[in-house]
Amino acid sequence: MIPKGYDTGASLRWRATRGFVGAVFPRRCAPQSRQHLPRVVLAGVGVAAARAGLLALRGARGLDRTNFRGRTVSLSGGPALALAASATSALGAPSRASASAALVAGLGAGSVGLYDDVVGRRPGQQAKGFRGHVRALREGRVTSGLVKVAGVGAAALIASALLPPRNRSPFRRGVDVLLGAGVIAGSANLVNLLDLRPGRAAKVALAVATPMLSGPTGTLLAGPVGATSAVLPHDLDEEVMLGDCGANALGALLGVGLAARTGTAGRAAVLAGLVALTAASEKVSFTKVIDSTPALRAIDQLGRRSNPRT
Repeated sequence: MIPKGYDTGASLRWRATRGFVGAVFPRRCAPQSRQHLPRVVLAGVGVAAARAGLLALRGARGLDRTNFRGRTVSLSGGPALALAASATSALGAPSRASASAALVAGLGAGSVGLYDDVVGRRPGQQAKGFRGHVRALREGRVTSGLVKVAGVGAAALIASALLPPRNRSPFRRGVDVLLGAGVIAGSANLVNLLDLRPGRAAKVALAVATPMLSGPTGTLLAGPVGATSAVLPHDLDEEVMLGDCGANALGALLGVGLAARTGTAGRAAVLAGLVALTAASEKVSFTKVIDSTPALRAIDQLGRRSNPRT
């Protein structure tokens, strides 16, 4: 029998830990600091995972491409980002269902994106825009781009269905799933549309994801933010590019984060914005709009190599 007032080893360890936390984090800021600490750790894990992926894929065959300046770059940034962002998003998910949704969305969209990156260069696979892929299907050709569209859509629908429900009504639940799938697929497509210049897609994704790190679902995006930050310098330096693999995976995970924190009205509003931007991209070049707007042009060119190495 333990005498009254006697400190056990566990009690002593708890008091020591509590004293250390109190010394590191003053009482007034301790709750907030502890709340953000897991996000900082997840971001760090994302950075480490992305760097490890870039190192492992360095020199991989069949991933070299020519960018808009005629410079040879590697598509290794895509798989490295897709794997690191998906894994760390699942690691920080607030529930098993959310973790499953992140893995399905990120890895599913990234896989079909990589398929399009590799197969899309073959003869008969080139088609411009969604209409071009549909036209090719009417001619009896199944393009890699159409496979990517179908794959991203399927992954988005499954991921949306896996997210924890917000409504008990079966009808409202079904509406939420469809809206969530639209948000996830639309985000994947939009980020991919922006990946036309070094660092552009990553910058936009970071600008959207960083404010969403707060709240109970913020841990879903902490790892992807870290992974994107690790790949961004190499993207800006024109060493790697995201390609469809990285851009689709990053956009899909961003869509999961958006769907997880919104209800029916929020998902509908986000989806409407994504549809409007996607429709606008069919008529207007995002690159021309950015280049003609001084503020956007400055942000877009920030950190980018002005005189690339030969």
